[in-house]
Amino acid sequence: MTPNHLIFLMQMAKKKDAQEEPEQQINIELSEEMAEGVYANLAMIAHSNTEFILDFIRLMPGVPKAKVKSRVILTPEHAQRLLNALQDNISKYEDNFGAIRQTNEPVPFPMNFGGPMGEA
Repeated sequence: MTPNHLIFLMQMAKKKDAQEEPEQQINIELSEEMAEGVYANLAMIAHSNTEFILDFIRLMPGVPKAKVKSRVILTPEHAQRLLNALQDNISKYEDNFGAIRQTNEPVPFPMNFGGPMGEA
C-alpha cells in the first residue's frame, strides 16, 4: 500500500451544520522495518459487534503448523473503508494488468518446493 492509499484510509471528513469542512490529512510515518512488510498467503477474518479481526498467516508447504504473522483489529466503519479501498485498488490493477484470475480449487503447494527433501 502506498502512502497515498494510507492517507486515503485515514482521511476524516466531518459535516457540521450541513456544511462540509475541509478534509484533514494525517502525517503517517513508515519505519524501514515496517516498510519491508511481512509475507502472508492466507487471511482469516473474525468479527464481533464492535470490531473486525484480520489475521494474516504464512502457510509453508510441508509444515503442519502455520503462524499468524500480523493481526489487524478494525472498527466496522474502518473495515468498510478498507473494503472500499481494496475494491478501488483492484479495479485500478485490473485496468492496467487485466482481470485477476480466480479459481475455486485450493492452491496446490508442492511439499518440497521441487528440490530434494532435507534430512536431519
